Amino acid sequence: MIQVGMHEAKTNLSRLVDRALSGEEVTITRNGTPVARIVPLEQRRPSLNDVRGIWKGKVRMDDPFEPLPDWLQDLFDGTAEDDPSR
Repeated sequence: MIQVGMHEAKTNLSRLVDRALSGEEVTITRNGTPVARIVPLEQRRPSLNDVRGIWKGKVRMDDPFEPLPDWLQDLFDGTAEDDPSR
């Protein structure tokens, strides 16, 4: 754990945050009295709410319910003629 004064904390904030991220606790003092602490935030796993809708507007899908051409529908229905060119 290190202690730094308010002026030093303002001057070196980026470095102090880096030290906290590496696991060191940084205490900020005012007139020698501890007033704040810099510690890393707990990392959280993304939830379903973080990713829901992430592809919205980026992917286009054709309508899956467009009617099939008659000759193809006949094949599915079993009513197709032997020679589809007729």
